[in-house]
Amino acid sequence: QVHLVESGGGLVQAGGSLRLSCAVSGSSFSIGAAGWYRQAPGKQRELVAGISSGGTTNYADSVKGRFTISRDNAKNTISLQMNSLKPEDTAVYYCNSVISWRTYWGQGTQVTVSS
Repeated sequence: QVHLVESGGGLVQAGGSLRLSCAVSGSSFSIGAAGWYRQAPGKQRELVAGISSGGTTNYADSVKGRFTISRDNAKNTISLQMNSLKPEDTAVYYCNSVISWRTYWGQGTQVTVSS
């Protein structure tokens, strides 16, 4: 059974940095496209950053220049480096991955940015 486990969330002051990691396990297939989403209270889940199997990245306008998504195919991990954090970045962050044509989600990790 495939599992995605996020880590690295927490409380940080505005202007600070956090690095989220997503460990993928339980599959004999390679990770395809992957991404990080977030959901703030009372809002819909939104795409923050995506990365293709070939390493092409895309970002929400609100995080461009501040966040960087990366992947380590050997370790089956997907990371999100978040710099210059703002209070509006506060949300639960979810890892998402496509493996063998199916989409999987992690359980989420809370990121709170204080002003």
